[in-house]
Order: sequence, then structure tokens, then C-alpha cells
Amino acid sequence: MTDPITLQPAGKGVWELVLNTPERRNVMNEATIEAFHQCLNEAEAKPGLRLLVLKAEGKHFCAGADLGWMLRAAELSQSQNRADAARLAELLWRLDRFAHPTLALVQGAAYGGALGLVCACDIVIAADNARFSLSETRLGLIPATISPYVLRVLGARQARRFMLSAEVIDAVRAERLGLVHEVTTQPLEQAAAAVIEALLRGGPNAQAAAKALIQDYAGQPVNRALVADSAHRLATLRITDEAREGLAAFLEKRTPDWENDPC
Repeated sequence: MTDPITLQPAGKGVWELVLNTPERRNVMNEATIEAFHQCLNEAEAKPGLRLLVLKAEGKHFCAGADLGWMLRAAELSQSQNRADAARLAELLWRLDRFAHPTLALVQGAAYGGALGLVCACDIVIAADNARFSLSETRLGLIPATISPYVLRVLGARQARRFMLSAEVIDAVRAERLGLVHEVTTQPLEQAAAAVIEALLRGGPNAQAAAKALIQDYAGQPVNRALVADSAHRLATLRITDEAREGLAAFLEKRTPDWENDPC
């Protein structure tokens, strides 16, 4: 039986998390979610990991929830349903808070929960045939667990339209709405190469600190406490070995050691 998700190496410091049931349009169910959790566990333990790429085999990134899973959930008790939904919510939280950069490559359909995965990633590149939909209301459901990430990306005004209407969003509109950073007619891996190269040039500890900065500061009012905290974070990072190496490499016109790491 094919694993619904696999984790595979893709060059120096890069690991790919691959949705791997293209014959079923990579739909999500309880087995997929558990496999996703396991792959994140493995990725977090990889020495030298710099970047996690989320991609999918086949014509579609992910067509959303497995309807068989939804039918099974309808027969569960409320407490069982709560536990089931919590596993998906925890998965999205873990992907959103993953310490290293995350890059999603999207082709074809990315519906329902798949849109949550996309919004939880740091950078998204979409093929020109990509399409997106918050399709839950057409099933009598709501996009609850994915909503924190979708709302952060779309904003409340656009979310009101697309959560209620379940309209399909094509790649061009998705880029205009900020759902994706780039739309390409090239093969996704080719389009991603320059972004991956740029990400690998950054200091890994600095990138993790930058992600934490964004998570903690986004939407916060600018006040004295925030200003003081920002100064503390910069001062703390300045005295690290990584910062010293980065500055020395710049002044000596060489690549920093993290770019030369063979891992």
C-alpha cells in the first residue's frame, strides 16, 4: 500500500514532503493526517535540514477532504469528532510554526483543507492551472480549522466572499489576493529553483528567528513594549556565532559556512 505522504531528500538541506495518492487526487483523511504528523516528526529530527518543500504527485495538489472520511465522521460521537478535528488543527499549527522555511508548490486543485496547508506555508508557487476553493459550505460544513491561516492571508473582507460562496479562485486571482506569491508556466521545480537558492543563502538560526518575529508581531500595535522587545531580539542575535560568521563572510567576500555545509 502506498504511503499517503512521503518525506524524501532533494539536495543540500532540502527535504520534500510529498502528497502521494494521485489516483485519488491526494485527498485528505485521517490516515493522511497521521502520516503528515509522522513526516513532520521525521523532518524536525533531520540534521542539517534547511527547507521543507510541500508538493504533490499527479495533476492535483489536493482536492480536499476524502468524502468517505466525512461520512465516517458523521457517525462518530461529538467527543470523537472533536478529537478527529483536533488532529487536523494540530497539523496546521505545526506546519505554520515549523522552525525552518516552508515552500508549497501547487498544481491543479487545492480545495478545502488543502487551502489551509497552502496558507500555513511561508512561500507558495502555483502553476498557471492551479485553482483554489473554500468548498466546505457546499458540503454543509465550515472551514473552521483552516480559518486562522486563511483569514491571515485573505483578510476578513475577501474571506467573507469566498468562504460563503465557495467560488473557485483561479491562479491569476489567487496571486492578486495574496494566496500565492508567484504563478508560473514553467515546471514548478524549475520555477522554485531560484527561491530555494535564495533561501539557502540565509542563516538558518536567523531565518528561524525571523519566522518567530513575524508570528509574534503580526497584527500587534506598535508600542513601547514591542519596540523594547525588538531591540532585545536584535541584540541577542548579534552576538551569536552565526551572526559573527555572516558578517565576517560579507566583509571577506566569501560564502558563509552554512552555505558550504554538505548536509
